[in-house]
Amino acid sequence: MSRPLIISDCDEVLLYMVAPFRDWLAETQGVDFHMVGNDFAHALRWQESGEVLAPEDIWKKLRGFFDTEMHRQTPIAGAVDAMAKLAEHADVVVLTNLADHHREMRFEQLAGHGIDTRVFTNQGPKGPALQNIVAEYAPSRTFFIDDLAQHHRSAREVVGTITTLHLCGEPLLAPVIDCAHKSGHADARIDSWDEALPWLMRQLEKETT
Repeated sequence: MSRPLIISDCDEVLLYMVAPFRDWLAETQGVDFHMVGNDFAHALRWQESGEVLAPEDIWKKLRGFFDTEMHRQTPIAGAVDAMAKLAEHADVVVLTNLADHHREMRFEQLAGHGIDTRVFTNQGPKGPALQNIVAEYAPSRTFFIDDLAQHHRSAREVVGTITTLHLCGEPLLAPVIDCAHKSGHADARIDSWDEALPWLMRQLEKETT
């Protein structure tokens, strides 16, 4: 009999990203990061001029961070223990929106923090990638955890029969991002692993009862 499958995002679900990215920008790149609402495109400004970075410059900074600064990322509270607990009851993999050449770096990064699991990379909406993973594992039930509402929408549109948890462990983002639960694309919105793990365990118990 196939096991349940849990597909989890990484940044802001398992590891902090925006906070170390902000610190790196300020310390070495001459850029201030400050979220205004949920508009990431206007969050980065040159310290010298105060002007918003052009989109191509934002992407350069993101690529630079993941090329050389992933060591700055630390686990979100409870994430490592939660992944270990969930792995006792389900197959657990990570689906992360990074360039493919970062896949091995992400695997080693997570393993170094105690999350030793398979990593899939993706670019753009996650629905098609989720569909491919589900087809490979053929699980009894699929769970998807992500911090961004658009990926929950994509998951529901492409995969359909999937249980989704909207979790954003980064306090800088959680209050301002769109909520997938409010839009009807997530089964729950929980931003701490202390509460998310019991919720997921209850969902898994439904699988076996």
